[in-house]
Amino acid sequence: MSSVTRLADRQETAHRIASEDEALAIARTLAAEFEGGASRRDYERALPFEELDRLSASGLLAITVPAEYGGIDVSNAVLAEVTAILSEADSSIGQIPQNHFYILEALRHDGNETQKRFYFGRALAGDRFGNALSEVGTKTVGDYNTRIAPDGAGFRINGRKFYSTGVLFAHWVTIFALDGEDRLTMSFAPRETDGIEIVDDWDGFGQRTTGSGTTILRDVYVPADAVVQHHKGFERPGTIGSVGQIIHAGVDLGIARAALKETIGYVRDKARPWTGSGVERAADDPLTVARIGELAIRAEAAEATLERAGRKVDQAQVNLNSENAVAATLAVAAAKVLTTELAIDAANVLFELAGTSATKRGLNLERHWRNARTHTLHDPVRGSTTSSATIT
Repeated sequence: MSSVTRLADRQETAHRIASEDEALAIARTLAAEFEGGASRRDYERALPFEELDRLSASGLLAITVPAEYGGIDVSNAVLAEVTAILSEADSSIGQIPQNHFYILEALRHDGNETQKRFYFGRALAGDRFGNALSEVGTKTVGDYNTRIAPDGAGFRINGRKFYSTGVLFAHWVTIFALDGEDRLTMSFAPRETDGIEIVDDWDGFGQRTTGSGTTILRDVYVPADAVVQHHKGFERPGTIGSVGQIIHAGVDLGIARAALKETIGYVRDKARPWTGSGVERAADDPLTVARIGELAIRAEAAEATLERAGRKVDQAQVNLNSENAVAATLAVAAAKVLTTELAIDAANVLFELAGTSATKRGLNLERHWRNARTHTLHDPVRGSTTSSATIT
C-alpha cells in the first residue's frame, strides 16, 4: 500500500480467535462486562471508548475476515448472534461495529488483492472502520452529494456526512463518494487525515452513545490504492446488503432480549399485583405469565428465523448466484421484520406489566423503548425486501 496509507499502521494487539465457539464465548464475557455500565452510559451519554478498545483487543472485529487472509470467516448466523449478545448488554455498542462488518463485506466483494491483504490485516490487528456514508438534503437515503475527483496520483474528496455511526471510535474513516461518472466509490482514510472533521452532534433520544455524528470532508486526499469501486458490488449478485441488514436484525433481537429480561426481573421482584387479581405476587398473575410467555415464544421464533437467514447468506457467499442472493435477501428481510416488531413490543410490554413505578427516571428503563424505536427506524419494515443494500 502507499506511504500515506501506511502512516496508519498500528502495532498488532488483537487476540486471534480460533473458532465460532470461542467467538461466542468472548462475546458473552464482554457482554457481562459491558452490561453493568450500560444504563449509566445512556443516562449520561458517556461514550464507550474503553469498551470499544476492549472489543478491538478481543478479536471479535475480525471474525468475518476470510480464511485465506488469516481470519475464521464465521457463519453469518454466528455474526448475528454475536451482535445480539453485545446488544442485549448495550445496544449502542452492539450497533457500532455494524458498518465495520459491512465495510469488510464490501471489501471481500470489490477490493483488489492488495487492498484485501492490507485492510483485512488491519482488521485482524484490531483496527476499527467507521462509515461516512449517509447524507441529509438528498432526494433519498441512497443519493449522495459527496464527490471524489482525481488529483495527481490520488484523489480529493469533498462532502458532508450525517449518521456516521461509530466514526468517533474509528481508526479508519471509510468514505462513500460519487466519481465523475456518478459511480459509488468507497475510500479508506486514516482518521487523522487532513481535511477530516468529525463532529459529535448526534442527539437522537435513543442509541445515544453510538457516536453517530457528522463527518465533514474538505479536500481529503486519498491515494489511488485506497479507493474501492463499491458500485461493482451492486452490478452483480452479492451479499453486501444482506450482511449489513442481518447485523441490524441482531441489534434489534438484543434490544428485545434486554427488555424481556428487565420485564421478568421487575415483575418478579418489584411489581405489585393488580387489585382483584386474586394473587399475592404480580409474577403469579396468569395473564402476566401468559403475556411474558408470548414474548418469549416470539423471541425464540425470531432467533430461529435469524439463524436460518444467516445460513442463507452463508450459502450465497459460498455459491454466489442470483437465486442464492435473492434467497438470502428475502430470509434476512423476514428476520428483520420479526426482530423489529419484537423489539418494540418487548419494550412496550415492560411498562405494561411493570406498572407506573417502572417509569421513574432514575431506573432508566425507558432506554430500551428509546433504543428500539430509534434503531428500528434505520430501514422501514415495509421496505425490507428492497432495502437490503442500504446501511446508515
